[in-house]
Amino acid sequence: MKGIIIAAGYGTRFLPCTKTIPKEMFPLVNKPAITFIIDEFLASGIKDILIVTSRRKKALDDYFDREVELESVFMREGKTAQLGIIAPPDANIYFTRQQTMRGTGDAILLAESFAAGEPVCVAYPDDIVIGSDPLAAQLMRAARGPEDCVLGVMAVPRDEVNRYGIITPGENGRVSGIIEKPPVDSAPSCLATIGRYILPPSIYPLLRAERERVTGGEFYHVGSVNTLAEQGLVCGTEFSGKRLDVGEPVGYVKAIMEYALSRPEWAGELRTWMKEQVADFR
Repeated sequence: MKGIIIAAGYGTRFLPCTKTIPKEMFPLVNKPAITFIIDEFLASGIKDILIVTSRRKKALDDYFDREVELESVFMREGKTAQLGIIAPPDANIYFTRQQTMRGTGDAILLAESFAAGEPVCVAYPDDIVIGSDPLAAQLMRAARGPEDCVLGVMAVPRDEVNRYGIITPGENGRVSGIIEKPPVDSAPSCLATIGRYILPPSIYPLLRAERERVTGGEFYHVGSVNTLAEQGLVCGTEFSGKRLDVGEPVGYVKAIMEYALSRPEWAGELRTWMKEQVADFR
């Protein structure tokens, strides 16, 4: 299976930083957010990866290239361990640009020729999931056949359902549809979709039809997923692992701390510092 990362958006929640720095390059300590998705794909056996970008995101292209000058410095100084840190991932990474910001539906359509008639795993890099079982692999295992659309879902508190796309559970583990940000008192469940999907090749004609219906502005993939759901081709899987939301500032700060605390070399000092900060607030 191939992987697609949708990374063309403006990142307006992080302005003014995103005037020049792609949101996907914001680091969790020393690791850009997008590399968590790349690592997830590789751990799931996905090596062919297309990143959909836009004009202002050339830093993504540069990051996944070799850093020849720095390699030379490290080789000259005998710092061989550092070479591994800056080496590009062992993946076939391709780029295409979304020249007009027409939404995620348009971005996914740009990847149709890359998908080459096969199912693909689509990731939105705002959602990072850390754990021993990579999320993409969990979704791949949940697919019952090549025509299945698989959604990664998680349980959320009832009073937060109006922040998410919420699924309507169907029979035999199927999903009857997605409702975007439903009112708390009428949400069909507390299972929210996150930015990870297995999309079958049948999604593309549906997206093209959606694009024809929308005159100007953005369009999204949810309508096409709901059409597949009406055909009984959508299922949801509650994934294991810790979800980090790096798509908005407070979530991003929390994600930095979650990741840092998962690293033994930093966790001890950070916990001590956090206890001191809590004491100061009393």
